[in-house]
Amino acid sequence: MTLSPAPSSRTRVFRKPDRADYNPEAINAIVDAAVICSVAFQIEGSVHAIPTIHWRDGEYLYIHGAKASRMLKALTEGEACITIALADGLVLARSAMHHSMNYRSVVIYGQFELVSNPAEKERSLQALIEGLYPGRWNTLRPINDKELNATSVLRIPLTEASAKIRDAGVKDDVEDLEWPVWAGVIPLNFVVGAPRREEDSEGGTVPVTRYSPRSDSNLGVA
Repeated sequence: MTLSPAPSSRTRVFRKPDRADYNPEAINAIVDAAVICSVAFQIEGSVHAIPTIHWRDGEYLYIHGAKASRMLKALTEGEACITIALADGLVLARSAMHHSMNYRSVVIYGQFELVSNPAEKERSLQALIEGLYPGRWNTLRPINDKELNATSVLRIPLTEASAKIRDAGVKDDVEDLEWPVWAGVIPLNFVVGAPRREEDSEGGTVPVTRYSPRSDSNLGVA
């Protein structure tokens, strides 16, 4: 497979470049598989990295928060770096040196922009809810102007991003292959627990989430 070139010098993977993937499809798939990203930014020369919920809609990654958030204000004034990582398996080798982990990760660079149009902001928040719980938005009490005004929605283009993926078995040295210890991969899977209903909940049906098991998929990995 011929991969597309890195979109910029800072997204190019130098360590283990064979694990790099610059194709938007691969990047989008990892962004979609995760629900939390870490956003790194600066405030008055001090560096911060904050985990936050994210979602993707088209060619943008979105985040949201309180209108008074210092982080969101800083993100519209300067550049940011967003990272996402999913652990898929523990790789146990015959030597400590070759123990590893299967993973999928994405790094994104750029500057966030504020979604200021009220209709677009509401549509973006709907995409967040629908992405986690398909069909749920229309069952909820409609969002009101006060709530919409108190919430900021930011987006960043996925044009300067790269993925790095390890999906392989053990890579031991030849001289270690006969060492008498178990070697292999222990998969890490995201498991959905039993729903806990609020006692005053009027609804009788448990909503479907995107993590609900389906016949064509496992529960997803994280």
